[in-house]
Amino acid sequence: MMIIPLIWLAVLIGVVALYFRRLYSSFSRQGIKHLKPVPLFGNMAKMLMRTEHFCDHIVNLYQSFPEERFVGRYEFVKEIIFVRDLELIKKMTVKDFEHFLDHRSIFSTSDSYFSRNLLSLQGQEWKDMRSTLSPAFTSSKMRLMLPFMVEVGDQMMQMLHRNIRESKNGSITVDCKDLTSRYANDVIATCAFGLKVDSQIDKTNSFYMLGKESSDFGFRKMMSFLIVSNAPALARLLKLDFLSEACKQGFKKIVLGTMEDREMKNIIRPDMIHLLMEAKKGKLTHDDVKTNDVAAGFATVEESAVGKKSADRVWSDEDLVAQAVLFFIAGFETVSTGMIFLLYELAVNPDVQERLAQEIKEVDAKNGGKFDFNSIQNMVYMDMVVSEALRLWPPAVILDRMCTKDYNMGKPNPKAEKDVILRKGTGVWIPAYAFHRDPQYFPNPDKFDPERFSEENRHTINPFAYMPFGVGPRNCIGSRFALCEIKVMVYQILKEMVLSPSETTCIPAKLSKDTFSMRLEGGHWLKFSPRN
Repeated sequence: MMIIPLIWLAVLIGVVALYFRRLYSSFSRQGIKHLKPVPLFGNMAKMLMRTEHFCDHIVNLYQSFPEERFVGRYEFVKEIIFVRDLELIKKMTVKDFEHFLDHRSIFSTSDSYFSRNLLSLQGQEWKDMRSTLSPAFTSSKMRLMLPFMVEVGDQMMQMLHRNIRESKNGSITVDCKDLTSRYANDVIATCAFGLKVDSQIDKTNSFYMLGKESSDFGFRKMMSFLIVSNAPALARLLKLDFLSEACKQGFKKIVLGTMEDREMKNIIRPDMIHLLMEAKKGKLTHDDVKTNDVAAGFATVEESAVGKKSADRVWSDEDLVAQAVLFFIAGFETVSTGMIFLLYELAVNPDVQERLAQEIKEVDAKNGGKFDFNSIQNMVYMDMVVSEALRLWPPAVILDRMCTKDYNMGKPNPKAEKDVILRKGTGVWIPAYAFHRDPQYFPNPDKFDPERFSEENRHTINPFAYMPFGVGPRNCIGSRFALCEIKVMVYQILKEMVLSPSETTCIPAKLSKDTFSMRLEGGHWLKFSPRN
């Protein structure tokens, strides 16, 4: 009698094996190269086992097939096309943009703020929201917000000086991830929500704790993300969302409460809440006067015609709260990530640090100790350093798109016999991190070398190979804000501090496999000493 269950078990194993063999032969049937998948996990196994960092996985896939224009990748059982040809990327993201208008749908439930923000909206709704918000991110609006950033930086510097005075040896070892997260948190609090907080002193203030919970993309949250993006039906059943109910209510109370208070008291403050209120009334328009946006920096992305159109759609309060949540999480996590790696590179490259400190000293003397938007934007070497840090360590390591209508990708390589037709609904990845480290586009790519972005050299850079803020009309709307914030912070720190490696600083840089985020092994500890 035992033989029958064993036969059924053998049959079941055979069926499952055949299912996975057929499933994972899809790319081969189309002539698309790919790394060998592990049943059920696809190409995710090493990352989930924490034996390979996500960034190393991207570079490995990129370098494994040098002759291919695009290759395949299995995210569990889902197919993703990984594009490694710049001309094809240019065609897909600009000329044929309408075929790749959307990001992959993460949340299908309308009550998630993640499904209603600019990152997740699709089709015409995304175009309308981009048009609505685009005027909020011009250089003229950043000019008005810079004093808020400076105020937050002053709080940070006071805390650093106080800690140094209290130390016994005239220097302190600082956890730069904590420092920059608190700085970015306070900048978002004041620039987006009109709230004044000092997270450097008040370590557990409610706004910082709200931000930490909502932007902490640890292993558990990453697993939620993978379930949501690969098994939406299961995610709906489990009612998965990135934000807890308490977080949602917290953001809602802050945004709508602040709006109501300002309406009642007729308060006007040039921050994001004000701009969202103007957007809701349909009063937010692009400046007639063209500001000198070129000075915003080499990494700045231009707004496309999509963002400059006028939109007369009426947005709900929930939609506006969703945008505020996105500003918060993008500003909190990606900006602080950009900053920790910039501070790291300055510490391990003292020659670069000293040259930048000298430029800051000269600008400071010229302006009598005060600095404004113009002085920050016209610092040539500052822009070179920030541009290079964003090349070596782009916070958005992958740009993601979804095919919205069947698309002819052409041949995967010159020897292929037939074109590949990408089917509607297939995910597409553009590996920014891998392009930024390809010697074909950036010679000696692992070297931190701001001279790449000097006036003499920048013309040699292929603009499509450099994409810290994305590419095409669906690029990052907040590039000016992020660059301004990073430059203000570096200006204030280097004006008064010397950065150097601490005993635990990871040299050479190596990413920690314990997290999906970009973090160095052993953390981001640096030594801060007063600058004479």
